[in-house]
Amino acid sequence: MRRNRSAKIVATLGPASSTKARIRELADAGADVFRFNFSHGSHDDHAARFALLREVEQERGRPIGTIMDLQGPKLRVGRFADGRVTLARGDQFRLDLDKAQGDQHRVTLPHPEIFAVLQSGQDLLLDDGRIRLKVERCSPEFAECTVVNGGGLSDRKGVNVPNAVLPISALTAKDHADLSFGIELGFDWVALSFVQRPEDIAEARRLIAGRAAILAKIEKPAAIERLNGIVELSDAVMVARGDLGVELPPELVPGLQKRIIRRCRDLGKPVVVATQMLESMISAPAPTRAEASDVATAVYDGADAVMLSAESASGDYPVEAVAIMDRIIASVEQDDLYRFYIDAYQAQAERTSADAITLAAEQVAHTLQAAVIVTYTTSGATALRASRERPDRPILGLITRMVTARKLALAWGVHPVHTADAQDLDEMVGKARQFAREEGFAAPCESIVITAGLPFGTPGATNLLRVAWVN
Repeated sequence: MRRNRSAKIVATLGPASSTKARIRELADAGADVFRFNFSHGSHDDHAARFALLREVEQERGRPIGTIMDLQGPKLRVGRFADGRVTLARGDQFRLDLDKAQGDQHRVTLPHPEIFAVLQSGQDLLLDDGRIRLKVERCSPEFAECTVVNGGGLSDRKGVNVPNAVLPISALTAKDHADLSFGIELGFDWVALSFVQRPEDIAEARRLIAGRAAILAKIEKPAAIERLNGIVELSDAVMVARGDLGVELPPELVPGLQKRIIRRCRDLGKPVVVATQMLESMISAPAPTRAEASDVATAVYDGADAVMLSAESASGDYPVEAVAIMDRIIASVEQDDLYRFYIDAYQAQAERTSADAITLAAEQVAHTLQAAVIVTYTTSGATALRASRERPDRPILGLITRMVTARKLALAWGVHPVHTADAQDLDEMVGKARQFAREEGFAAPCESIVITAGLPFGTPGATNLLRVAWVN
């Protein structure tokens, strides 16, 4: 049951991964957390997959995390009379609020919030950036543009507005309905799309009211400008490189990925790197060498998890994609350079007993060459502190709440086990020895390092460090 790696894998469920047998195959191949994309599928579809996933979790006896990924505000042009037009460089093209079907010269853009922020000289990107328009003249009702990069444009293609903060909420009416459904169903994480500012996280937190953790997707340049505040208010972060790579020059995305990962490590927040990681495996049984390198780079950077989207949701080789991602991660983490890169950066510890104990546990485990660091936790804070330090020993999280155990399936290095809390020190040490042995981390006579909080069951009260030997 133990993974031979620290970074985690998030796999998206979809038409290619809807049966119980396939979900189990994905989990066995290496998927630690499963993403449900609410941009596609009905509530019934998601509920059916969720139920099957929980059955697989029960049978495997190991917590599995779940993410509901909200669609967010999708900005799209309207429809064309002929379904499609071709725009050439230098053409004049108008976007407006007129609901009439579009033609070669204009099309509906039913989003007055976009017109509210447009200025002359600003760029608009259509169809994932394939078409670029420059605004020549605009008002609250229209924008007259020149085509900079042309191409075919069909019905309902997406619109991106680089370098602009749009006056819209990150949660649409559809998101509100989906959120109510998902919270009731029992999702562990809520991925919030198109976050622009910390206030978007605060709005979601009021609605969720502690019933799930919040994962902020960084995919807008405006979010980069407010990154510190967004990370501070979130429980985890996703580097969503799809839209981020549309609105920003592609050469900037790798550096931003590293910057986001480092900021998350500073604050001890799990960070997921996503989008196009093994995209060729949607239709091919093996990735390109460049894709393998991309996954490896995220692992070398210290990401908590890497994610598969269409590769596992609708591709022809979903299990193979998870399996090769598992092998790439394991190979990187066995490389001597991996520890060099990971150890080259250390997050600044806070002046608290919890941080002091966590740092001491890492040092003691390294000095003794202990088999594992065992963390007792209720809220997950103790295990996340240990994960933030990226120790060279595995982390066995003994967790008193199943909901916390499932959330920690996303955290680097944490092997979550759901168990009842210890009543005294002797029971604590006994459980740590038992699970370290049963979960495959330690053999008899090997040492383990234990962190916990007294009194037991008090969230966030890490104040105890103990060394023990497995019998």
